Amino acid sequence: MHSVTATLLISTYNWPQALDLVLLSVLKQTVLPLEVVIADDGSGPETRNLIENYRKQFQIPVKHIWHEDQGFRKTQILNKAIRQINGEYIIQIDGDIVLHPRFIEDHLQNIQPGYFVKGSRGMLDKEKTTKVLQSRNIDFTPFQWGLSSRINATRLTTLSPLFYGPPEKTRDFKGCNFAVWKKDFIAVNGYNNALTGWGHEDIELAARLVNLGIKRRHLKMTAVCFHLHHQLNCRKQENSNLQVYYKTLDENISTCSNGYAQTD
Repeated sequence: MHSVTATLLISTYNWPQALDLVLLSVLKQTVLPLEVVIADDGSGPETRNLIENYRKQFQIPVKHIWHEDQGFRKTQILNKAIRQINGEYIIQIDGDIVLHPRFIEDHLQNIQPGYFVKGSRGMLDKEKTTKVLQSRNIDFTPFQWGLSSRINATRLTTLSPLFYGPPEKTRDFKGCNFAVWKKDFIAVNGYNNALTGWGHEDIELAARLVNLGIKRRHLKMTAVCFHLHHQLNCRKQENSNLQVYYKTLDENISTCSNGYAQTD
């Protein structure tokens, strides 16, 4: 479904060295998205300068949507960025996810009405990540050292349909490789702005999509990407955010009262 216009949405916060590799991997794509939109949760000037430099290298628009750093407000900056998106379809990654050259192409091949996509990722260990950040060599193979989740790091599209998984499952969902129709995202009122601090904003959104009747599709061995190693975020809010997810499930909630529509 290459006729569908797709936006690549990248969330980032104060790690320009990682974002550099992510944007480098976007430049290497076999198929470019309509635009790149960067949702920035309050990074400093180094990130802004990096994006400005990359903007000159892209043949497509690169938008930088920023708000002030007031702690972890990922849901709010994502909603704010999605208000600026022109694509009909959103492919979302985190700012530490390096893309296989056919990542966008694979996502476009797997677009289906009535579905959102949970992707997979290979995991680079700490030592490998340090080397990659220094060398800027992002030509990964599934068999190299320093890589775990090797099946996730292997692109073998003929086997991908074996892994589509249960269409209503949301507990294992991750927003670092995720795709959704913009109209479906708006229908559930986007991310829940009430979820601040790290954790579970992605599964809570997925639960509302499923409650609305949008089904999940798990992509494995296609739309391959690689997750750079980093320290864990502060998880102080994790449990309270998880309780909101359980409430969403228990009460079959398909929209939130403070989300996309309430974001400036």
